[in-house]
Amino acid sequence: MSVSFAKRQRTAAVQNLSLFREASWSAAVLCRFLVLLLTLTALSVRGRPTNAPLSVVEIKQSMDRGIQWLVKNQNKDGSWGSANKTKDLNIFAPVPGAHHAFKAGVTAMSIEALIETDAAKQSDETRRALERGEEWLLNNIEHVRRADAVAIYNVWAHAYAIQALVAMHERTSDPESKKRIKEVIATQVDRLQRYESVDGGWGYYDFDVGAQKPAAATTSFTTATGLYALKQLEKIGMEAPTNLVGRAVKCLNRQRKPDFTYLYELGHKYRPMWDINRKGGSLGRSQACNIALRVWGEKAITDDVVAECLDRLVERYEWLSIGRKRPVPHESWFLIAGYFFYYGHYYAALCADLLPPERSANYRRDLARIIVPLQEKDGSWWDYPLYNYHQPWGTSFALMTLQRCLPPKGS
Repeated sequence: MSVSFAKRQRTAAVQNLSLFREASWSAAVLCRFLVLLLTLTALSVRGRPTNAPLSVVEIKQSMDRGIQWLVKNQNKDGSWGSANKTKDLNIFAPVPGAHHAFKAGVTAMSIEALIETDAAKQSDETRRALERGEEWLLNNIEHVRRADAVAIYNVWAHAYAIQALVAMHERTSDPESKKRIKEVIATQVDRLQRYESVDGGWGYYDFDVGAQKPAAATTSFTTATGLYALKQLEKIGMEAPTNLVGRAVKCLNRQRKPDFTYLYELGHKYRPMWDINRKGGSLGRSQACNIALRVWGEKAITDDVVAECLDRLVERYEWLSIGRKRPVPHESWFLIAGYFFYYGHYYAALCADLLPPERSANYRRDLARIIVPLQEKDGSWWDYPLYNYHQPWGTSFALMTLQRCLPPKGS
Protein backbone atom coordinates (compact mmCIF):
# COMPACT_ATOMS: atom_id res chain seq x y z
CA MET A 1 0.00 0.00 0.00
CA SER A 2 2.69 2.46 0.97
CA VAL A 3 4.76 1.71 -2.18
CA SER A 4 1.73 2.11 -4.41
CA PHE A 5 0.79 5.31 -2.63
CA ALA A 6 4.33 6.66 -3.06
CA LYS A 7 4.26 5.88 -6.80
CA ARG A 8 0.96 7.70 -7.13
CA GLN A 9 2.45 10.67 -5.28
CA ARG A 10 5.49 10.79 -7.56
CA THR A 11 3.29 10.51 -10.64
CA ALA A 12 1.09 13.34 -9.41
CA ALA A 13 4.12 15.43 -8.57
CA VAL A 14 5.59 14.96 -12.06
CA GLN A 15 2.26 15.83 -13.63
CA ASN A 16 1.94 18.90 -11.43
CA LEU A 17 5.50 19.96 -12.25
CA SER A 18 4.78 19.56 -15.96
CA LEU A 19 1.61 21.57 -15.65
CA PHE A 20 3.49 24.20 -13.65
CA ARG A 21 6.17 24.46 -16.31
CA GLU A 22 3.57 24.76 -19.06
CA ALA A 23 1.70 27.35 -17.05
CA SER A 24 4.93 29.25 -16.33
CA TRP A 25 5.91 29.18 -20.00
CA SER A 26 2.43 30.33 -21.01
CA ALA A 27 2.53 33.06 -18.38
CA ALA A 28 5.94 34.22 -19.61
CA VAL A 29 4.70 34.36 -23.19
CA LEU A 30 1.57 36.15 -22.07
CA CYS A 31 3.60 38.67 -20.07
CA ARG A 32 5.84 39.39 -23.02
CA PHE A 33 2.82 39.80 -25.27
CA LEU A 34 1.20 42.17 -22.79
CA VAL A 35 4.38 44.24 -22.49
CA LEU A 36 4.56 44.51 -26.28
CA LEU A 37 0.86 45.36 -26.49
CA LEU A 38 1.19 48.05 -23.82
CA THR A 39 4.24 49.47 -25.58
CA LEU A 40 2.45 49.64 -28.90
CA THR A 41 -0.61 51.15 -27.25
CA ALA A 42 1.48 53.77 -25.48
CA LEU A 43 3.27 54.67 -28.68
CA SER A 44 0.04 54.96 -30.63
CA VAL A 45 -1.87 56.86 -27.95
CA ARG A 46 0.89 59.21 -26.95
CA GLY A 47 1.17 60.77 -30.38
CA ARG A 48 2.98 64.10 -30.43
CA PRO A 49 5.58 64.90 -27.77
CA THR A 50 3.86 65.62 -24.48
CA ASN A 51 6.58 67.61 -22.72
CA ALA A 52 5.84 71.32 -22.41
CA PRO A 53 6.79 73.71 -25.22
CA LEU A 54 10.31 75.07 -24.87
CA SER A 55 11.12 78.77 -24.70
CA VAL A 56 13.62 80.40 -27.03
CA VAL A 57 15.95 80.78 -24.05
CA GLU A 58 15.83 77.04 -23.30
CA ILE A 59 16.55 76.12 -26.92
CA LYS A 60 19.47 78.56 -27.11
CA GLN A 61 20.92 77.30 -23.83
CA SER A 62 20.83 73.76 -25.18
CA MET A 63 22.47 74.90 -28.41
CA ASP A 64 25.21 76.74 -26.52
CA ARG A 65 26.09 73.54 -24.67
CA GLY A 66 26.24 71.67 -27.97
CA ILE A 67 28.47 74.32 -29.53
CA GLN A 68 30.81 74.18 -26.56
CA TRP A 69 31.00 70.40 -26.90
CA LEU A 70 32.11 70.75 -30.53
CA VAL A 71 34.74 73.34 -29.60
CA LYS A 72 36.14 71.30 -26.71
CA ASN A 73 36.24 68.06 -28.68
CA GLN A 74 37.88 69.32 -31.85
CA ASN A 75 41.05 67.48 -32.83
CA LYS A 76 44.33 69.40 -32.69
CA ASP A 77 44.57 69.44 -36.48
CA GLY A 78 41.16 71.12 -36.80
CA SER A 79 39.11 68.04 -37.69
CA TRP A 80 36.49 66.18 -35.68
CA GLY A 81 36.11 62.46 -34.99
CA SER A 82 38.54 59.55 -34.94
CA ALA A 83 38.78 55.76 -35.11
CA ASN A 84 39.86 55.53 -31.48
CA LYS A 85 36.70 54.17 -29.84
CA THR A 86 35.73 50.61 -30.67
CA LYS A 87 33.18 48.10 -29.40
CA ASP A 88 32.65 44.35 -29.68
CA LEU A 89 30.82 44.78 -32.98
CA ASN A 90 32.43 47.44 -35.17
CA ILE A 91 30.83 48.44 -38.43
CA PHE A 92 32.62 47.33 -41.60
CA ALA A 93 35.21 50.05 -42.24
CA PRO A 94 38.29 49.16 -44.34
CA VAL A 95 41.33 51.15 -43.25
CA PRO A 96 42.34 53.80 -43.89
CA GLY A 97 39.87 54.95 -46.54
CA ALA A 98 36.66 54.43 -44.59
CA HIS A 99 37.98 56.49 -41.69
CA HIS A 100 39.17 59.25 -44.00
CA ALA A 101 35.60 59.46 -45.25
CA PHE A 102 34.05 59.35 -41.78
CA LYS A 103 36.36 62.06 -40.44
CA ALA A 104 35.88 64.33 -43.45
CA GLY A 105 32.12 63.87 -43.31
CA VAL A 106 31.67 64.70 -39.62
CA THR A 107 34.15 67.58 -39.89
CA ALA A 108 32.10 69.09 -42.72
CA MET A 109 28.93 68.69 -40.67
CA SER A 110 30.53 70.30 -37.61
CA ILE A 111 31.68 73.26 -39.71
CA GLU A 112 28.22 73.76 -41.17
CA ALA A 113 26.63 73.55 -37.71
CA LEU A 114 28.99 76.20 -36.33
CA ILE A 115 28.28 78.48 -39.29
CA GLU A 116 24.51 78.05 -39.20
CA THR A 117 24.36 78.81 -35.47
CA ASP A 118 26.58 81.92 -35.78
CA ALA A 119 28.90 80.32 -33.26
CA ALA A 120 31.88 82.38 -34.45
CA LYS A 121 30.24 85.47 -32.99
CA GLN A 122 30.04 83.96 -29.50
CA SER A 123 33.74 84.08 -28.65
CA ASP A 124 37.25 84.08 -30.08
CA GLU A 125 37.53 80.44 -29.08
CA THR A 126 34.60 79.33 -31.24
CA ARG A 127 35.78 81.55 -34.11
CA ARG A 128 39.23 79.97 -34.03
CA ALA A 129 37.71 76.47 -33.86
CA LEU A 130 35.63 77.20 -36.95
CA GLU A 131 38.60 78.63 -38.84
CA ARG A 132 40.76 75.60 -37.99
CA GLY A 133 37.99 73.30 -39.17
CA GLU A 134 37.56 75.21 -42.43
CA GLU A 135 41.29 75.06 -43.16
CA TRP A 136 41.42 71.33 -42.45
CA LEU A 137 38.51 70.68 -44.82
CA LEU A 138 40.04 72.74 -47.62
CA ASN A 139 43.36 70.94 -47.27
CA ASN A 140 42.07 67.37 -46.90
CA ILE A 141 38.72 66.78 -48.55
CA GLU A 142 40.23 66.43 -52.03
CA HIS A 143 42.18 63.38 -50.87
CA VAL A 144 39.10 61.39 -49.79
CA ARG A 145 38.35 58.37 -52.00
CA ARG A 146 36.48 55.07 -51.77
CA ALA A 147 38.06 52.75 -49.21
CA ASP A 148 38.16 49.72 -51.51
CA ALA A 149 36.09 48.04 -54.20
CA VAL A 150 33.25 47.43 -51.72
CA ALA A 151 33.08 50.37 -49.27
CA ILE A 152 32.10 53.71 -50.81
CA TYR A 153 31.45 55.70 -47.62
CA ASN A 154 33.20 58.67 -49.23
CA VAL A 155 29.98 59.70 -51.02
CA TRP A 156 28.69 60.94 -47.66
CA ALA A 157 31.82 63.03 -47.17
CA HIS A 158 31.52 64.60 -50.63
CA ALA A 159 27.87 65.53 -50.09
CA TYR A 160 28.30 67.13 -46.67
CA ALA A 161 31.55 68.79 -47.79
CA ILE A 162 29.62 70.56 -50.55
CA GLN A 163 27.10 71.86 -48.01
CA ALA A 164 29.84 73.05 -45.65
CA LEU A 165 31.89 74.65 -48.43
CA VAL A 166 28.85 76.53 -49.74
CA ALA A 167 28.26 77.87 -46.21
CA MET A 168 31.95 78.82 -45.97
CA HIS A 169 31.71 80.66 -49.30
CA GLU A 170 28.72 82.65 -48.05
CA ARG A 171 30.50 83.46 -44.79
CA THR A 172 33.66 84.99 -46.24
CA SER A 173 34.01 88.27 -48.10
CA ASP A 174 37.55 87.63 -49.31
CA PRO A 175 37.66 87.11 -53.11
CA GLU A 176 40.66 84.79 -52.99
CA SER A 177 39.01 82.62 -50.34
CA LYS A 178 35.84 82.44 -52.39
CA LYS A 179 37.84 81.37 -55.44
CA ARG A 180 39.66 78.65 -53.51
CA ILE A 181 36.43 77.34 -52.01
CA LYS A 182 34.77 77.08 -55.42
CA GLU A 183 37.76 75.18 -56.77
CA VAL A 184 37.47 72.65 -53.95
CA ILE A 185 33.70 72.39 -54.43
CA ALA A 186 34.31 71.48 -58.07
CA THR A 187 36.43 68.52 -56.96
CA GLN A 188 33.60 67.27 -54.75
CA VAL A 189 31.05 67.50 -57.54
CA ASP A 190 33.51 65.53 -59.68
CA ARG A 191 33.73 62.85 -56.97
CA LEU A 192 29.96 62.50 -56.83
CA GLN A 193 30.00 62.01 -60.59
CA ARG A 194 32.82 59.50 -60.36
CA TYR A 195 31.17 57.43 -57.61
CA GLU A 196 27.62 57.58 -58.97
CA SER A 197 25.99 54.16 -59.13
CA VAL A 198 25.23 52.64 -62.52
CA ASP A 199 21.52 52.86 -61.59
CA GLY A 200 21.81 56.57 -60.91
CA GLY A 201 22.06 58.12 -57.47
CA TRP A 202 24.42 56.82 -54.84
CA GLY A 203 24.97 53.90 -52.52
CA TYR A 204 27.83 53.07 -50.20
CA TYR A 205 28.35 49.31 -50.75
CA ASP A 206 29.23 47.49 -53.97
CA PHE A 207 29.19 43.86 -52.90
CA ASP A 208 28.39 42.46 -56.34
CA VAL A 209 30.89 43.82 -58.86
CA GLY A 210 33.44 46.19 -57.37
CA ALA A 211 33.93 47.92 -60.70
CA GLN A 212 35.50 51.33 -61.27
CA LYS A 213 31.99 52.65 -61.95
CA PRO A 214 30.26 51.46 -58.78
CA ALA A 215 27.49 48.91 -59.10
CA ALA A 216 26.45 49.99 -55.61
CA ALA A 217 23.00 49.20 -54.30
CA THR A 218 21.51 52.67 -54.68
CA THR A 219 19.94 53.70 -51.39
CA SER A 220 17.15 56.25 -51.29
CA PHE A 221 18.55 58.26 -48.38
CA THR A 222 22.13 58.46 -49.74
CA THR A 223 20.73 59.63 -53.06
CA ALA A 224 18.55 62.20 -51.29
CA THR A 225 21.55 63.46 -49.33
CA GLY A 226 23.56 63.94 -52.52
CA LEU A 227 20.71 65.64 -54.35
CA TYR A 228 20.03 68.13 -51.56
CA ALA A 229 23.74 68.99 -51.31
CA LEU A 230 24.02 69.57 -55.06
CA LYS A 231 21.06 71.97 -54.95
CA GLN A 232 22.98 74.20 -52.53
CA LEU A 233 25.44 75.06 -55.30
CA GLU A 234 22.93 77.51 -56.73
CA LYS A 235 23.34 79.73 -53.67
CA ILE A 236 26.83 80.71 -54.85
CA GLY A 237 26.23 80.75 -58.59
CA MET A 238 27.38 77.20 -59.37
CA GLU A 239 25.38 74.50 -61.12
CA ALA A 240 25.21 70.76 -60.66
CA PRO A 241 25.61 68.55 -63.77
CA THR A 242 22.15 68.19 -65.28
CA ASN A 243 22.52 64.53 -66.26
CA LEU A 244 23.84 63.57 -62.83
CA VAL A 245 20.87 65.20 -61.11
CA GLY A 246 18.37 63.83 -63.62
CA ARG A 247 19.50 60.23 -63.12
CA ALA A 248 19.45 60.59 -59.35
CA VAL A 249 15.95 62.08 -59.35
CA LYS A 250 14.64 59.28 -61.56
CA CYS A 251 16.26 56.67 -59.33
CA LEU A 252 14.78 58.22 -56.20
CA ASN A 253 11.33 58.39 -57.77
CA ARG A 254 11.60 54.68 -58.61
CA GLN A 255 11.99 54.07 -54.89
CA ARG A 256 9.04 56.27 -53.93
CA LYS A 257 5.86 54.41 -53.00
CA PRO A 258 2.32 55.83 -53.42
CA ASP A 259 2.09 56.64 -49.68
CA PHE A 260 5.40 58.59 -49.85
CA THR A 261 7.40 56.05 -47.99
CA TYR A 262 10.65 55.15 -49.70
CA LEU A 263 12.37 51.85 -50.25
CA TYR A 264 15.57 51.46 -48.29
CA GLU A 265 17.38 50.63 -51.51
CA LEU A 266 16.46 50.06 -55.13
CA GLY A 267 16.97 46.32 -54.77
CA HIS A 268 13.97 46.19 -52.42
CA LYS A 269 11.54 46.89 -55.25
CA TYR A 270 10.39 43.27 -55.08
CA ARG A 271 9.81 43.52 -51.31
CA PRO A 272 7.99 46.85 -50.96
CA MET A 273 6.09 45.78 -47.83
CA TRP A 274 9.08 44.42 -45.96
CA ASP A 275 9.17 46.05 -42.50
CA ILE A 276 11.97 48.46 -43.35
CA ASN A 277 10.04 49.74 -46.37
CA ARG A 278 6.81 50.50 -44.51
CA LYS A 279 5.78 53.77 -42.87
CA GLY A 280 7.48 52.97 -39.59
CA GLY A 281 10.69 51.94 -41.32
CA SER A 282 10.74 54.98 -43.60
CA LEU A 283 10.26 57.61 -40.89
CA GLY A 284 13.84 58.85 -41.08
CA ARG A 285 14.19 58.50 -44.86
CA SER A 286 10.95 60.10 -46.01
CA GLN A 287 11.97 63.56 -44.83
CA ALA A 288 15.29 63.54 -46.72
CA CYS A 289 13.75 62.07 -49.85
CA ASN A 290 10.85 64.51 -49.84
CA ILE A 291 13.01 67.61 -49.60
CA ALA A 292 15.47 66.30 -52.18
CA LEU A 293 12.71 65.75 -54.72
CA ARG A 294 10.92 68.97 -53.80
CA VAL A 295 13.93 71.25 -54.27
CA TRP A 296 14.58 69.67 -57.68
CA GLY A 297 11.04 70.43 -58.83
CA GLU A 298 9.08 67.20 -58.22
CA LYS A 299 5.47 68.42 -58.23
CA ALA A 300 4.17 65.34 -56.38
CA ILE A 301 5.86 66.58 -53.17
CA THR A 302 3.20 69.12 -52.24
CA ASP A 303 2.91 70.99 -48.94
CA ASP A 304 0.26 68.49 -47.86
CA VAL A 305 2.61 65.57 -48.56
CA VAL A 306 5.41 67.25 -46.62
CA ALA A 307 3.07 67.92 -43.70
CA GLU A 308 1.69 64.38 -43.70
CA CYS A 309 5.19 62.87 -43.51
CA LEU A 310 6.17 65.33 -40.79
CA ASP A 311 3.09 64.29 -38.83
CA ARG A 312 4.12 60.65 -39.13
CA LEU A 313 7.57 61.43 -37.76
CA VAL A 314 6.41 63.62 -34.89
CA GLU A 315 3.65 61.22 -33.85
CA ARG A 316 5.79 58.08 -34.18
CA TYR A 317 9.31 59.38 -33.50
CA GLU A 318 9.64 56.91 -30.65
CA TRP A 319 9.84 54.11 -33.20
CA LEU A 320 13.08 55.74 -34.31
CA SER A 321 14.08 56.31 -30.70
CA ILE A 322 13.73 52.61 -29.86
CA GLY A 323 16.65 52.00 -32.22
CA ARG A 324 18.68 54.90 -30.83
CA LYS A 325 22.01 53.87 -29.23
CA ARG A 326 21.62 50.20 -30.15
CA PRO A 327 25.05 48.89 -31.22
CA VAL A 328 23.76 46.66 -34.01
CA PRO A 329 22.32 48.32 -37.13
CA HIS A 330 18.74 47.42 -38.04
CA GLU A 331 18.06 45.31 -34.92
CA SER A 332 15.10 47.45 -33.82
CA TRP A 333 11.43 47.43 -34.88
CA PHE A 334 10.91 47.98 -38.60
CA LEU A 335 14.63 47.16 -38.99
CA ILE A 336 15.45 50.73 -38.00
CA ALA A 337 19.10 51.59 -37.37
CA GLY A 338 20.05 54.09 -34.68
CA TYR A 339 21.84 56.43 -37.06
CA PHE A 340 18.57 57.48 -38.69
CA PHE A 341 17.37 59.36 -35.61
CA TYR A 342 19.11 62.75 -35.79
CA TYR A 343 19.50 62.41 -39.56
CA GLY A 344 15.73 62.12 -39.95
CA HIS A 345 14.98 65.02 -37.63
CA TYR A 346 17.50 67.29 -39.38
CA TYR A 347 15.81 66.76 -42.74
CA ALA A 348 12.43 67.11 -41.05
CA ALA A 349 13.46 70.60 -39.94
CA LEU A 350 14.45 71.38 -43.53
CA CYS A 351 11.05 70.12 -44.68
CA ALA A 352 9.32 72.35 -42.14
CA ASP A 353 11.10 75.31 -43.76
CA LEU A 354 9.23 74.51 -46.98
CA LEU A 355 5.87 75.21 -45.38
CA PRO A 356 4.18 78.57 -44.76
CA PRO A 357 4.87 79.99 -41.26
CA GLU A 358 1.37 79.19 -40.04
CA ARG A 359 1.89 75.50 -40.84
CA SER A 360 5.54 75.16 -39.86
CA ALA A 361 5.30 76.67 -36.36
CA ASN A 362 3.88 73.52 -34.74
CA TYR A 363 6.55 71.33 -36.31
CA ARG A 364 9.33 73.60 -35.06
CA ARG A 365 7.86 73.39 -31.58
CA ASP A 366 7.55 69.61 -31.74
CA LEU A 367 11.06 69.06 -33.07
CA ALA A 368 12.55 71.17 -30.28
CA ARG A 369 10.58 69.19 -27.69
CA ILE A 370 12.01 65.98 -29.11
CA ILE A 371 15.65 67.01 -29.51
CA VAL A 372 16.47 69.11 -26.42
CA PRO A 373 15.58 66.50 -23.75
CA LEU A 374 17.84 63.95 -25.45
CA GLN A 375 20.98 66.04 -24.99
CA GLU A 376 23.70 64.20 -23.08
CA LYS A 377 25.16 65.51 -19.82
CA ASP A 378 28.34 66.56 -21.63
CA GLY A 379 26.36 68.68 -24.11
CA SER A 380 26.52 66.32 -27.08
CA TRP A 381 23.89 64.24 -28.89
CA TRP A 382 24.41 60.81 -30.42
CA ASP A 383 22.29 57.96 -31.71
CA TYR A 384 24.57 55.15 -32.92
CA PRO A 385 28.04 54.22 -31.59
CA LEU A 386 30.45 54.51 -34.54
CA TYR A 387 34.07 54.60 -33.40
CA ASN A 388 34.50 58.24 -32.30
CA TYR A 389 32.43 59.87 -35.03
CA HIS A 390 28.93 59.54 -33.59
CA GLN A 391 28.98 62.51 -31.23
CA PRO A 392 30.20 65.08 -33.79
CA TRP A 393 27.56 64.04 -36.32
CA GLY A 394 24.75 63.72 -33.76
CA THR A 395 25.60 67.08 -32.21
CA SER A 396 25.86 68.77 -35.60
CA PHE A 397 22.52 67.40 -36.79
CA ALA A 398 20.87 68.41 -33.49
CA LEU A 399 22.28 71.95 -33.63
CA MET A 400 21.17 72.50 -37.22
CA THR A 401 17.72 71.11 -36.32
CA LEU A 402 17.35 73.38 -33.30
CA GLN A 403 18.53 76.40 -35.27
CA ARG A 404 15.45 75.93 -37.44
CA CYS A 405 13.24 75.58 -34.36
CA LEU A 406 13.96 79.18 -33.37
CA PRO A 407 11.51 81.85 -34.50
CA PRO A 408 12.40 83.16 -37.98
CA LYS A 409 14.43 86.36 -37.94
CA GLY A 410 12.20 89.40 -37.92
CA SER A 411 9.17 87.50 -36.63
